[in-house]
Amino acid sequence: MSENTIHIDTERETVFAVLSDGWKYTNWVVGTSHMRAVSADWPAQGAKLFHSAGAWPLMTRDETEVRSVEPGRRLVLEAHGGPLGSAVIDMELDDEGSGCRLTLREEPIAGPGKWLHNPLAEALLHRRNTESLARLAALCERRTEPSE
Repeated sequence: MSENTIHIDTERETVFAVLSDGWKYTNWVVGTSHMRAVSADWPAQGAKLFHSAGAWPLMTRDETEVRSVEPGRRLVLEAHGGPLGSAVIDMELDDEGSGCRLTLREEPIAGPGKWLHNPLAEALLHRRNTESLARLAALCERRTEPSE
């Protein structure tokens, strides 16, 4: 399992609002390329995002489903990555100073991600999630200048 944590310089309700906008998913999740559809009730339990991963013409049609949700606090997803398998992504938000701390835990549960679980694969997943959280922070903070 990969665990990443980031401080986001805005209230957790603002961060959760970005997570609650399924159309923004491809703006921050590394590897996704575009949204195909978002359930009208996103992010309610059982709601789905339909997205693609990769670059044309080598794209997969993937989907992500909400396993559980605690509005403003936690969002647990199950991502189905086609031939790459499936993973559970648990995002937990806590107040931290004037902003919030987001902890993301991702665990492959099926497919090559689970079968090939090793230190190198773990390091790649950790790095991918570090970049995803950096993108999410930029969206949430509505930055007007790039960060270091």
